[in-house]
Amino acid sequence: MDEAPMTATTLTAPAAAAPPAERTLPLKTRLQRAERRKKLLHLALIAPLAVFLLLTFLWPIGALLKRSVDNPEVVGGLPATAAALAHWNGQGLPPASALAIFVKEMEGARGSTELASAAKRLNTEMTGYRSLIMKTARSLPLPDGSNLQEGLAAIDPRWSETRTWQVMARAGQPYTSYYLLAALDHAVDADGAIVAATEDQAIYLDVLGRTFWMSLVVTLCCLVLGFPLAYLLTSLPTRSSNLLMILVLLPFWTSILVRVASWIVLLQSGGLVNQALQALGLIDEPLQLVFNRLGVYIAMTHILLPFMILPLYSVMKGISPIYLRAAQSLGCPPFQSFWKVYFPQTLPGVFAGSLLVFILSMGYYITPALLGGPQEQMASYFIAFYTNETINWGMAAALSTVLLGATLLLYVVYSRYAGQGRNATKAR
Repeated sequence: MDEAPMTATTLTAPAAAAPPAERTLPLKTRLQRAERRKKLLHLALIAPLAVFLLLTFLWPIGALLKRSVDNPEVVGGLPATAAALAHWNGQGLPPASALAIFVKEMEGARGSTELASAAKRLNTEMTGYRSLIMKTARSLPLPDGSNLQEGLAAIDPRWSETRTWQVMARAGQPYTSYYLLAALDHAVDADGAIVAATEDQAIYLDVLGRTFWMSLVVTLCCLVLGFPLAYLLTSLPTRSSNLLMILVLLPFWTSILVRVASWIVLLQSGGLVNQALQALGLIDEPLQLVFNRLGVYIAMTHILLPFMILPLYSVMKGISPIYLRAAQSLGCPPFQSFWKVYFPQTLPGVFAGSLLVFILSMGYYITPALLGGPQEQMASYFIAFYTNETINWGMAAALSTVLLGATLLLYVVYSRYAGQGRNATKAR
């Protein structure tokens, strides 16, 4: 008896609060409009954050991906020639009309920075192309009435070769796969087929393999050291645990350069580590602990260890000790109780920490550059080299794109197997 007035009041309240024009609409329509206004309000609240992420995260990544296939040099330096060669079938030599456009455009572009950029880009595809372009530009114009093919061949015989024009036609396209293929030690031959790069040019797959291997070793070292420490933090009383946590977080307050320089001091031939080992009689002469892979592993593990401990600690903190006590009370040995009852529940933290450390390791530059030798340089070193030294943005973007693709693939694998691990833990 008391519920009927409440229901009537509830149903008539939106109608009383609605504008007069909406009071005649059906209740379902009014509810849909109210829900739509609510969603628009939520979108307005998150719009500033969405714009911030778009401008500072998604847009730079999109620009990076575009730069890895962008090919503006020849199109900008010799636009008419690039357009004329786009209609050439790639057999024999280009038609006389295309040669005339090329000669005229070379005369007008002589001495310009655009022509120099185009020559530099062509030289990446065929060695000696830059000197060919500059030599030809200095030798123009051709005598009046001379045959264009013969005149260009007289300047340099390479202009009578089909491959020379094929390279220019391929490099004259606005987008190219050259950089991405080069980052994977492949190239396009004269017939347009993708082939493996020559032995003296195939270096990037080794660099990428070294990057993945070193990142994996550092991740395993951090896991071996971080797992027992995170377990200790969850087992100690709160006061002691907080003190140790401060020590774990302390490296975050110190610059990476300072930490790397400190490891150089500690690990060098006359450093504290070698002096201590010699004082203990463990070694007779100093060990080579720096400027090699061992020094890189030590420094990177020290720097990245907190990134492994924190995810493990957050997961272990939520695991009740009742499970271990219950298993042991039922006769399960301590180690087997830990391995079959406790460890499976920590897998989300293991996966999260390993993923975080591995991704951070792949992008490391300063530590291998200062503590490692030539054989310890990772992909980030070559990205910095192409960015700062040779100003080859296409190659730097291509290597970055490969690393980004590997990171996304790793995240997909992590999401799949971590999700299966969580489901299996819940099933238990």
